[in-house]
Amino acid sequence: MTKRHLITCSVIVLLVIISAFNICGIKAVPTTDIHNVKATLPVDKSEKFSPRISSFIFKAAEAVNDYTFANEAIPIRNASVTRKLNRSLQKHSFKCVQSNVLQSKAEKLFPIIEPILKAYGIPDDFKYIPLVESGLCEGTSPKGARGLWQFMPGTARTYGLKVGHGIDERLNVHKSTVAACKYIKELYAEFNSWTLAAAAYNNGSIKLEKVINKQNEDNYFRMHLNRETGAYVYNLIAMKAIITQPNKYGYKYYKTVNANSGTIELLAIN
Repeated sequence: MTKRHLITCSVIVLLVIISAFNICGIKAVPTTDIHNVKATLPVDKSEKFSPRISSFIFKAAEAVNDYTFANEAIPIRNASVTRKLNRSLQKHSFKCVQSNVLQSKAEKLFPIIEPILKAYGIPDDFKYIPLVESGLCEGTSPKGARGLWQFMPGTARTYGLKVGHGIDERLNVHKSTVAACKYIKELYAEFNSWTLAAAAYNNGSIKLEKVINKQNEDNYFRMHLNRETGAYVYNLIAMKAIITQPNKYGYKYYKTVNANSGTIELLAIN
């Protein structure tokens, strides 16, 4: 047999073997266009600050998440977060509160507060801060905070309120709300998050900044905070949920305001 015949026979045998592999389901020759295969992107594990919109924080637009604050949705698939939220919802339910005092005051004060928040570009959800901070009362806390927005005297003066010599503008709804808007806007500029701005409103920006740096974490729902601040945003979210979904939380008799805009405000009369 000549050399040429040997080469021809070898080629035929090779083709037969390849065909046998393909028939048995084992592809000896790749059929994928390797030029169109996208390489897996490397995961950067060096980033320690958690994003506020991620697989942990669900976007507010998703139907699966009914609980948000200032359009910043909270995680709903985390046992610790769920436990804290349920605790706040229970604390503010009709079974525990059994009063229409807050709702009656909200009916009178929200129409004053809402347009001021809007004028300063502050999310409407911040109107619940007076409900959580002071119960829409004008009393003075043991630390000296006073008025709807519970301003300390020094902070009140910083944001244009007169305090002293028989005058206390912390008790003026319009002026104190304007001052609160200025303060909240500064907090948002510092933390770039409405959730963190709310937490800083309660705890102070310096203390919150120290916690962020110490824990290397800027996600409120993952941070370890003092008891009051750690529950603060959950209380705001719970107050919002109860006011916008009253019958879900035990308020059987209520009326609505701002009917033209479709906004439901809880004015319970249980």
